[in-house]
Amino acid sequence: MATTSPSVERPRVVQSARWRRFTKGGGAELLVMVVGILALWSFLSSVIPNPSRYLPAPLTVVFSSTDMLWKGLLPNYLGQTVWRLVLGSILGLAIGIPFGILLGLNRTISDVFYPILNFFQSISGIAILPIIVVWWGNSEKTVFTVILYTAMFPITFNVLAGVRSIPRIYVNMLRSLGASRFQVARDVILPGAMPYIATGARLGIAFAWRAVIAGEMLVGKRGLGWMIFTAQDTDHTDQVILGMVMIGVIWILIDRYALRPIEADTIQRWGLVQR
Repeated sequence: MATTSPSVERPRVVQSARWRRFTKGGGAELLVMVVGILALWSFLSSVIPNPSRYLPAPLTVVFSSTDMLWKGLLPNYLGQTVWRLVLGSILGLAIGIPFGILLGLNRTISDVFYPILNFFQSISGIAILPIIVVWWGNSEKTVFTVILYTAMFPITFNVLAGVRSIPRIYVNMLRSLGASRFQVARDVILPGAMPYIATGARLGIAFAWRAVIAGEMLVGKRGLGWMIFTAQDTDHTDQVILGMVMIGVIWILIDRYALRPIEADTIQRWGLVQR
């Protein structure tokens, strides 16, 4: 009777486990959806007139990316965009988190500032871009100001909500034991608001990503947004689609492998979810 050696069986077990994780995580459905979109895209490109202008085929877009990679343009555009996102998000976190905590410490102050914050959050970063251009022109300062403006308010709102959600009994108990305001903020306020801070940071960075692209388009700074805008002017529709695909894929990677794990770990550590 033939037997299977352990050296052959082990790779099969590993491959089976990987496939189960892939299908359990929705990978199979995602793969089917991507294949379906590519098939529909290829079909539409083959039947419409003048596809190179209106809807280039997927392979045309791939060849366009290869050419831009060879010339070094695509890494440069991507690096510029990611750099602006990182720096703008850091500034938004550095300002939004302390500001939200300070507002949340006093109910009267938070009630006064809430409609003001709500007013400015309703005005998108694109809406304030023209006045920022009037002030500082088409400069990097203009782009970073729009990114900071767009990212700060979701962070501030979530931090404010997190501070206000902390039961007052914890604060009063620590104060009755002689704790200072700094100790209360360090030991109660900040840990209690951490899940809201993580959620607000994820939302703020998502809005900042959109602001980066729009700012590059309208201000004319090199990046993925600028690449799309200039490609449209020169009828390079394949580069327009390439930029759109890259914007979506890069954000999925950032959100799935950086922001979502940090948010989940923070909620498990400081929130109501138990390990």
